[in-house]
Amino acid sequence: MNWDQIAGNWKQMNGQLKEKWGKLTDDDLIAAAGKREQFVGKVQTRYGIAKDAAEKQIDEWAKGLKDAM
Repeated sequence: MNWDQIAGNWKQMNGQLKEKWGKLTDDDLIAAAGKREQFVGKVQTRYGIAKDAAEKQIDEWAKGLKDAM
């Protein structure tokens, strides 16, 4: 699934996002609002990981959405 599709369905995906990244708060998800770079920053901050690692996790998750469809 490409990021435009994810952004368009952001509110509907909040449950999946919280399942995958349980440390993220509702406020984090609202602040990211489907913007990839901001979401990467939120994951990076909450989990104390490098930007590259956060991007890799998010890309793998997005790829999994595509594979599930």
